[in-house]
Amino acid sequence: MNKKGFRNPLSRLFSGGMSKSGSDDGAAVESLREEIRRLRQSVETLSILNDLAVAMGTSADPDDAIEKLVDRSMHAVNAEQAVVTLLDRSESPSMATQVRVITSSAQHQKYSVNESLLGWMLLNKKPIVISDPSKDHRFKGISWDDTIRTVMCLPLMIKSELIGILTVFNKKSAADDSFNTEDESLMSIIGAQSAHIIENARLVKDKNSMEEQVKLAFEIQRNLLPKHPPRIDGYDIAGDSIPAQSVGGDYFDFIPIDENKLAVCLGDVSGKGLPASLLMANVQATLRGQTLVDAPANERVERANKLLYRCTDDERFVTLFYGVLDYARHELVYCSAGHEQPILVKADGTIARLESGGLALGVFEDFQYRQEAVSLNSGDVLIVYSDGITDAANASNQPFGTEQLVSLIGEYRNERSSALIERIIDGVNVHAGDTPQFDDLTVVVIKRTE
Repeated sequence: MNKKGFRNPLSRLFSGGMSKSGSDDGAAVESLREEIRRLRQSVETLSILNDLAVAMGTSADPDDAIEKLVDRSMHAVNAEQAVVTLLDRSESPSMATQVRVITSSAQHQKYSVNESLLGWMLLNKKPIVISDPSKDHRFKGISWDDTIRTVMCLPLMIKSELIGILTVFNKKSAADDSFNTEDESLMSIIGAQSAHIIENARLVKDKNSMEEQVKLAFEIQRNLLPKHPPRIDGYDIAGDSIPAQSVGGDYFDFIPIDENKLAVCLGDVSGKGLPASLLMANVQATLRGQTLVDAPANERVERANKLLYRCTDDERFVTLFYGVLDYARHELVYCSAGHEQPILVKADGTIARLESGGLALGVFEDFQYRQEAVSLNSGDVLIVYSDGITDAANASNQPFGTEQLVSLIGEYRNERSSALIERIIDGVNVHAGDTPQFDDLTVVVIKRTE
């Protein structure tokens, strides 16, 4: 066919005239227009979802993420109002509203999601469109606000668990004020995407809140420990505690009794973390109270044991070294309740272990503890420590051990008490290397200097 006789086959689709196949051409045009409309709508949907993902993805605060969700949702389906209701999952059944955020396009009355709709969503966990609430057979006898013309409600799901619902009210600029299947499809995608973002933001917020609480607990615990060592003529005394976690269960204390006596305590609470730190605070208060009582060291420990037994469960106990230093007589009366035996290095280098005492506190309600007195001569050094020191293991699972501790003490016993403690903790850390430790490191050193 020559150029004069050539005719573009698409020209028939856009020709104003009719041909023999005119009706088929019209159908093709309508089909093409519908396809273009669907493509445009798909582009708009992707744009909405991308905008929502960017907006919510930058929100570390779940409240901010929810506010962005309701705002974007309302505009996405051209609704008058949007509401997000998160459920309190600690309740059973979880009908309690934990969070409700409402956004309205104008000065509309603030609608709320009634309990019947919440109950329906809890049972069905699927989208629902209510075109005429007052006549909907699924909600007979339910009173709706007269200004609510149509409702669309969608579940916010994490796996199979309903964490909340997204509800939009009153479609605008629609012939029958109804939400259509395209609105439902779009909102279902928005709900599925948003639930995970909200949950992640909530988890981040909970984590940050917990970290703040742990930080506060650490500060409180550090404030319970002595801020400064006691200053006593003829003695050099120091102590330190390094928790394995953010907070620990080890405890040491120096409690003045009178002008010539000082109580020295080092305890190790079973367990780790916050529960152990709370019990540690209880132990400190108990021992401080008992130290005010005019009684022998072992009787103070017995009373403390009885009090702790009554306020702790069967799985909790406390090992304790409790000593009373009489620095006028240079004598230490001590009682060890299931604790690591302190090491006494005499001025001539000989080593003794302080053994007298009994079981850990909290094991039996009535237990008789023994006490013993030792003299401290010039140059003597007493090291009290928790089992985190000797139990600290390296990559080969070899503990630091008592032998290595005694060797290190012998090498640095002539240094100041605070420096000796640093040497011990540094030695443990070098031994452990990069191996994570699960027990606290606590050391108290008492040295008679003259």
